Amino acid sequence: MNQNHHSTEDLLKSFGGRLRQFIQSRVSDASAAGDILQDVFLKIHSRFETLQDETKLESWVFQITRNAITDHYRTQRPAEQFTAAFEPYDMPPEESAIEKLSPGIREMIDSLPSHYREALLLTEYEGLSQKDLADRLGISISGAKSRVQRARAMLRDLLMECCHFEFDRYGTVIDYHPIACCCCSRTQPTAHV
Repeated sequence: MNQNHHSTEDLLKSFGGRLRQFIQSRVSDASAAGDILQDVFLKIHSRFETLQDETKLESWVFQITRNAITDHYRTQRPAEQFTAAFEPYDMPPEESAIEKLSPGIREMIDSLPSHYREALLLTEYEGLSQKDLADRLGISISGAKSRVQRARAMLRDLLMECCHFEFDRYGTVIDYHPIACCCCSRTQPTAHV
């Protein structure tokens, strides 16, 4: 425990100034910015053991910080008002967990029965509304909704058999770890093996 505490302290020392600037550039109230920074430090300390890949340390720290800023604005104003004010941190974009999984997800979708695969591809990849899907397939809107929901559930089941997912507090996938040999494990960079 002391080793993690020490590591967390080192982490806070190395990122403290940058995090303060990052928060202050997005939150004009100095008192609120200080509160957010303290909240971030506590979250980093309490979640430090959950960090699986140290090569993602910086993005992990800044994701915690972005979430804390978002939480601050959620409690202050309606969602529409803070979205425009919140600009992402200008660091090299890291491929998100969803982007890394995309090839594997597509393979899983391709393995679904044809009518479920078609419904999912048309709505998720081609952007058709469920009403437009119903018109295109010549089925009722409730039939189209049901088909899309079943396809999503089948895909979710395939993903859950394959990988353990980490979600942020809003349900967004932030990381994943393969638990079985599947198409997701092929999407991981081989340099980390």
